[in-house]
Amino acid sequence: MSAERRRRLLGRLLGADGPLLGIERLCHVCVDTTGSDGASIMLFHDGASRGSLCATDGLGALLEEVQFTLGEGPGIDACRDDRPVAEPDLAAPAAPRWIAFTPSAVAAGARAVFGFPIRVGGVVLGALQVSRDRRGPLTDDQHADALVLADMAAEIMLLLQAGASPGELAVELEQGANLHAVVHQASGMASVQMGVSVDHALVRLRAHAFRTSIPLVDIARRVVERTLRFSPDGEAAPDGEAAPDGGNGADP
Repeated sequence: MSAERRRRLLGRLLGADGPLLGIERLCHVCVDTTGSDGASIMLFHDGASRGSLCATDGLGALLEEVQFTLGEGPGIDACRDDRPVAEPDLAAPAAPRWIAFTPSAVAAGARAVFGFPIRVGGVVLGALQVSRDRRGPLTDDQHADALVLADMAAEIMLLLQAGASPGELAVELEQGANLHAVVHQASGMASVQMGVSVDHALVRLRAHAFRTSIPLVDIARRVVERTLRFSPDGEAAPDGEAAPDGGNGADP
């Protein structure tokens, strides 16, 4: 990591208002230094997105939501592969990938997306993601800046989390975060209904969200509100209709 590059970016993070080393500010600095239209930070754990810590714009937030729902995209690949991921021409990629994510991202206006793992040692905490409404790669300097900012994001997250109670997210990180707690609750309920693990239940919830073009969070709310139920074979009962296993679509 270039010491001069780090000093320059640290100066941007400190800004004119004092030492406000927040995650949200880091995302905005990332937008400026990479010449992008949006940036966001995804939390990653046990092989899957766990939600978003921040997003600078509506497109960034939407791309986070799509990745959370579908389980694929640049941020998830960056975390799983522990390496930067770049797609400079999302509408016409050299090699097709993200079969489910790409159409939704392009329809939302994204034309180029990039992901950078946020890691501490060998542990990947999440990903810094950058999006543009025009195609084209990052320059070498922009790419290098994003790598340094991803390292800084890890440092900020650890610093803030150090003061939190065990098992809880630091208040400074939780503010503005979209961690989809309802999805985790619904996964637990669906796992009981289907007789499978919580992780497998989440896969089934994602599949149902993709098949019905309904956001995963909305599917989860229906499960939690007991207006949608999954049978042991993984089929879901539409609201108000009989469940595939002969039930009435609601828990007793």
